[in-house]
This record gives sequence, structure tokens and C-alpha cells, in this order.
Amino acid sequence: MGAYVIRRLLQFIPVVFGTLFLLHYLTTLGIQFNGDPVAALFGPQQPPPQVLAALREQFNLNDPCLRRAGDPCFSLFFDRLGNYAHGDFGTDYQRQPVTDLLGRAAPITIRLTIIAITVEAVFGIAAGVLAGIRKDGFFDNLSRLVTVLLIAIPVFVLGLMVQIVSGLWIGEWLEDQPWAPDWLHMIFSVTYQPDAPWLSLIIPGFVLGGFSVASVLRLTRTSLVENLRADYVRAAKAKGLSRSRVVGVHTLRNSLIPVVTYLGIDVGFLINGALVTEGIFNIPGVGGLVFQAVRAQEVLVVISVATVLTMLFLVANLVVDILYAVLDPRIRYE
Repeated sequence: MGAYVIRRLLQFIPVVFGTLFLLHYLTTLGIQFNGDPVAALFGPQQPPPQVLAALREQFNLNDPCLRRAGDPCFSLFFDRLGNYAHGDFGTDYQRQPVTDLLGRAAPITIRLTIIAITVEAVFGIAAGVLAGIRKDGFFDNLSRLVTVLLIAIPVFVLGLMVQIVSGLWIGEWLEDQPWAPDWLHMIFSVTYQPDAPWLSLIIPGFVLGGFSVASVLRLTRTSLVENLRADYVRAAKAKGLSRSRVVGVHTLRNSLIPVVTYLGIDVGFLINGALVTEGIFNIPGVGGLVFQAVRAQEVLVVISVATVLTMLFLVANLVVDILYAVLDPRIRYE
């Protein structure tokens, strides 16, 4: 197991370098074909050329390669890698360090992602087990109908619907109830509350994890139904083991392997999908940071956030592979 973990960590190196270069090249092409981002900051009222030249030098945008279409600008790429190695991710156009921007936005998005992954894991697995045990029953049919609806509804539509119901209907109703505690008002607030960093993210977390709940439910149900027909399950029943032990100990562990795979990969997708959810609920997380950076053509901010997300995605995949051996003792890494 130790050798496998070391080998996977070594595989991080080419993947990270390749991803960083791809991001660098795409942003370089954007500057080469779309024009000077420094000049775009001022619109039609351009400052003196000396001011533009000073800003280009400050943000390292004065390299001649940026004026040659298709040039990969290797010198800028290696300079950026050197800065990353020293923990310097640069500054935005307001001269704020990118690390400070990430430091303020990342904890909010991490909390939102934790809530979403908890929602989809708890509700998705529990409902999937019940649907798999009672195959073709009322709950099974109902769960399949609900999952189809969740998958069919886009996240921005679901988010707006939930915002209206929770904020306008339930929230206003709670305002008139003297018995309602403050924490309940925080949960059904329509925007992010810094004084309640977890409670005000519960509803957005349910919205963000809603689509994945449907996928986890279906994966758990399908895998459990398939494993319940396996020979080892029939052998366990023939030995006189209780149904709860057969399902909970023997069948569920093998059934969770594809679910764990999905959950591990979904961490990256949840962080990316938080952009829409954070925009709907006015949450100042990484999603809002990226959205503002794209609108302002903040190249360094976009690249830095994408780099962090890539590392999180790779770490999640590594954790998933290690969990395989925990869930299924038959799996060994030589």
C-alpha cells in the first residue's frame, strides 16, 4: 500500500505541470487574441501610455510573446512556476494578493462543499439502501421518480425555486412566529450570513448536493440489487445470518465501491458547481471570486484558483483509491 501511495504521489508531478501549462497557454491565447487586459480596464478613457506601460510591467504583461499569436510564452510559464514554488500567486489589478483573496473565499466554499457532500452521502446512500432492499416497491418507485426530477432540473432553476420557498414563504412566515429561535431564521435566510457561517449555508448546501443525491441514490440502489443476487450473499443467508448483517456487513461494503468513486470525483465538481449556487445565494466564496475575476479579466486569479482546484481533485482521487482497499479486502495494490 505504501509503495502504491508513493507512486500515485509521483504521478501528481506530470499531471500538475501539464494542467498548469494548459491553463497558462489558454490564458496566454486569450490575451493574444482578445487584446491587452490592462488597456481593457480603462475602457474608452485611456490613461497616458506611461501609466499603461508601468501597469504592464507590474503585472508581468509586457513580454513581447503576448503580442505574437500562438506563442506559448515558455519564459512566462517558468517564471510563474518559480513564483508558485515560493508561495507567490501574484496580485489582482487592485494589488490585493491572490493568496489573501483565496484565504477569505476558500473557507466559505469548503464549508458549502462539506455540507453538500454530507447531504448527498447520508441521504443518497440511506435512500439507495432502502430502495435496493425493497426493489420494485412503493419507495423504490418513488425514489426513481424523484431522482429523475432532480437530474432534469438545472441547478440554477432549483436554486431559485428553493430561494423563493425558503426565503419568501418559510422565512417570512417564521418572522411572524415568536417561538422561532434565531438559528432557525439563519437557516432559512436567503443570503449568506457571516455571523452564521454554517447555518446560512445549509439550504445552499442542499441545493448544491441535490443533483448528486440523485446519482448517489441510483448508484447505491443498482449496486446493492446486483450484489444481493451474488453467490456470497446466498451463502451468508444459508449460514443463518440475519438480514441486517447480510446487508449491512457483507453486501453494503461491496456496493459502496462505485459510490465512493463517485463521491471522491464529485468533490471537484461540487467546488466547480458552487459558482452557480454561490451566485444565486450571494455567497462570497471561490465561485464568486472566479466569476468576478473572469469579468475583470483577472488572469492570475483564474489560474491560481484553477491550480488549487486541480490539487484538490488529485488528492480526492488518491483518497478514493486508498478507500478501495478499506471497503474490499480483496483489492490489493502491488
